[in-house]
Amino acid sequence: MQTLQLALALQEPGPGWTIERIRERFGGSCRTAERRLDAVRQIFPDLEGTLRGHQKFWRLPAGRAAGLLNWTADEIAALELARDRARKSRRADHAEALASVLEKVQSLLALPNAARLAPDVEALVESEGIAARPGPRPRIDAAHLTALRHAILACRSVRLGYRRREDGKFTRPLVHPYGFLHGHRHYLVAWNPKRSKLVLYALPNVTSVADAGESFERDPENDVHAFAAQSFGVYQEAPVDVVWRFKPGKPADDAREYVFHPTQQLEDRPDGSLLVRFRACGLREMAWHLFTWGDAVQVLEPPALKEAYRELVEQALRAVSEETRPGRMKRAGSERKHSKRQKS
Repeated sequence: MQTLQLALALQEPGPGWTIERIRERFGGSCRTAERRLDAVRQIFPDLEGTLRGHQKFWRLPAGRAAGLLNWTADEIAALELARDRARKSRRADHAEALASVLEKVQSLLALPNAARLAPDVEALVESEGIAARPGPRPRIDAAHLTALRHAILACRSVRLGYRRREDGKFTRPLVHPYGFLHGHRHYLVAWNPKRSKLVLYALPNVTSVADAGESFERDPENDVHAFAAQSFGVYQEAPVDVVWRFKPGKPADDAREYVFHPTQQLEDRPDGSLLVRFRACGLREMAWHLFTWGDAVQVLEPPALKEAYRELVEQALRAVSEETRPGRMKRAGSERKHSKRQKS
């Protein structure tokens, strides 16, 4: 198995693999690495070695080890399921890319193997139900995504046509696209030179993408992953220290299985409760998530999150009160009677 893994690694783009690099990647001594390389050479006599300075770099021509790949039904089914999930989430660009990968993998399968695996793949895909996530599925223009991906890779400034979510006002910001954030909603993360900071742009609100005719230099300090890790969800604000307490028993047991935030720390208390600590922003999304836990969780810190959570609960109570007011119930009853008379 390691011989195949090494053969595949030796096909990777680049200068090649040294004995030391093989030893570090696959373990063992330098002599063990040389034996592994000899095993690859016995299968692939065209293994190439190039001397650069005092080191020899080894590599295989691209595609030489493809015939040794043994795809399993599990692997092919995983690709099909990932493609289907992308389609259900309306991530058309990802669905198309995964479909292309799947076609290429299937084209590498010898016909007898493909025929043998097909029933198992079908059974595995059918056994994996994809639950429909409740909530809106905003439509995102695939052409806009393609243009933005090209701008990200080529470090090209773009001029967006953008309708702001908060007031519906149409704007045309000049931005440097850095990446995307995908969650309940999907966003472009871009540096806005005018505002001198990274800004989130809701992808469904992007109405046009035009090359601005200039390149930009990516700032290594503006890391999309670090930017995303600052928040709970996608809302960006000043980060705060957060502490939640989950009740003893099932609530605490369930909470231990969750990753609420990459920086979280769990603390088991003597009474069986669980404290979850992390530092992040996004109080609104925290309150929305906490609401799903009912009375199983208590907000200890910060006070601003307590207030945001209290306001959310009060809004829900007001909505329930509206539905159960005597006058409204009477009107609803009379509407139902009127509907019955019409049907009869």
